[in-house]
Amino acid sequence: MLVLLLVGPLALILLFRFVPPPITPLMLLRLAQGNGLHHEWVSYDRIAPELAEAVIASEDNLFCREAVGFDFDALWRQITAWSDGDRPRGASTITMQTAKNLLLWPGRDPVRKVIEAWLTPQIALLWPKHRVLEVYLNIVEFGPGVYGAEAAARRFFGRSAASLTREQAARLAVVLPDPLHWSAARPSAYVRERAEIIERRIGRLGSLLDCAR
Repeated sequence: MLVLLLVGPLALILLFRFVPPPITPLMLLRLAQGNGLHHEWVSYDRIAPELAEAVIASEDNLFCREAVGFDFDALWRQITAWSDGDRPRGASTITMQTAKNLLLWPGRDPVRKVIEAWLTPQIALLWPKHRVLEVYLNIVEFGPGVYGAEAAARRFFGRSAASLTREQAARLAVVLPDPLHWSAARPSAYVRERAEIIERRIGRLGSLLDCAR
């Protein structure tokens, strides 16, 4: 059993290095909750580069520089905050989120976080950065029952993922922390303001976006 638990996820990670994941645990969970399932895989070159840049600017500025999928400085800040009695604000990287969305369940329980930490460096070391972004942008939840860039672009903006504008890409990136309550199609004042911040940040990241191009 222990061998299966160790080898099984690695086999899936190796498989999904080349094969599009057909479905994820989160998709199945949301489907059972009645949210439907809208998902269409597209290759990385059919997703507007503005979306990858916006996601990096919003979620993980150092993604292109992270060797094993962790932002150790951010993790240390969270540990320090926790030890000081403050509430940690999270230090999840894009690679960590890919591991969670691809193979695990939602939630903040310690068991899931430990497994996520075990899977993250395997993905980071076995996949190139483009593949991490490709899988993440194809499976991440952008709204209730809406997964991946193509389904989100068509449902919220009536266009393909390849033709997303910078503003639309920024809105999609901003809703990722809470896609069940924030909307890219009908953005609140907060989402609009945050999207404008992300657009400005993209212009300042420079070479930190190199791996997305």
